[in-house]
Amino acid sequence: MRGISMPTHDYARFAHAYVSQPKGASRGLGNVLSLALTTRAYTKVVLRLRAQAESEAKWITRLREEHVRTCSGCSPNQATKARDEKSQAPLPSGSPPHHDASKANGHARQTSSSGGSMSSSSGTSSCACPLPRPSFHSPLFRPNRAALLRVFVPSPDGTWLSDVSVEECEAELRRSATGVMKLLRAGDVVWDIALGDEGNIGRMVWDGGYLVDLDYRYSRLGELSPYFHSLAFPPSYFHRVIRIGASAGHNPQENPIVYVDVSPWGQEIARNLQLLQERGKAETPHGALHDVVLWVHRSSFKIHPPATTDHARVHSHLREYFPHLVPSSERRAIPNVPGSFIDPNWYGTVVVEVEGTQEGLADLQDRCGPGVFPPRPEAITGIVKGVERRRIWRVIREKSRPGEIWLRVVREKERVTW
Repeated sequence: MRGISMPTHDYARFAHAYVSQPKGASRGLGNVLSLALTTRAYTKVVLRLRAQAESEAKWITRLREEHVRTCSGCSPNQATKARDEKSQAPLPSGSPPHHDASKANGHARQTSSSGGSMSSSSGTSSCACPLPRPSFHSPLFRPNRAALLRVFVPSPDGTWLSDVSVEECEAELRRSATGVMKLLRAGDVVWDIALGDEGNIGRMVWDGGYLVDLDYRYSRLGELSPYFHSLAFPPSYFHRVIRIGASAGHNPQENPIVYVDVSPWGQEIARNLQLLQERGKAETPHGALHDVVLWVHRSSFKIHPPATTDHARVHSHLREYFPHLVPSSERRAIPNVPGSFIDPNWYGTVVVEVEGTQEGLADLQDRCGPGVFPPRPEAITGIVKGVERRRIWRVIREKSRPGEIWLRVVREKERVTW
């Protein structure tokens, strides 16, 4: 397939040769049309691979539901009935009643502690039967990652796409096929490969109806736009799809920006707030880095998953690979954002921190919402102003792990000066 075998920099070479020729000349038009068809085919393949993976996940869900209905260890009603019949059955002759009861209780405790057991009080259960899991694998698409789609639109305006070029990219998506627009999903990254393969040049994010450009306020390479709610995506959803630029002073670890409104958890953040010491790196005026001891204000809050239902184990693979396929009754809504749900990868503890200065403390307090902390003097400078800027954080990847996500406040001084 040409879309896979052809080096990505060749697309930009053909596009540059086409737009650099004198006005009215049509030399290279055949190559442009051919590459446009190539990227359309590539986009259709990626979207069909995702549809194939989701179809497999739905098929596994049906198999799991059938297993739960037929397995006595998985079905709550059948498990309760089996326990009742077992408790009413006569004991074998020659066996002390108290001896068998203690063995049964010991076995129940052992099963419960091993994690593959059922609850004796509520009637819900989870047996140790192995349930089928997805086996989909492809180098072009990974579950729980943003899909990287391609279009080929040579731009006469250079690497910065104009409004006309963005509209042409949207039209190119529609030309790929009639069914492609139905398969697009908010969070898909569309790459105009005609602009080159340097940084995030030509990359935009689909919001469900239009292409949205990246945000360049805090990164020269571009970050996700504040138009999107990061809680709706896994913390690593755009990893290696939207490239992260490193900054020796503010972002040496290449941590991505996310947009999270923490005001619904402001009271919990206020209760857990601490001033701590830790080792870190500081930048000198000459750009060198030194190991120093830093003060940080740190707190945490918990995002609790919804109440467990009888089908929680049935849908566990969906929560891991395709959270949007999980029924809304088993998902938690994003506060103050109707119709959006928190991705299960955010469930657990979220640790937030900011530099241990008065300005940093005031910034964190301001993000917790009004009334959480006592009023303070307005003379403190350097505080992030505006509702949108209060949502800007960086994920600390070296500290984060499943069930515990670390966020650091993005200060106004980190803004890029062009």
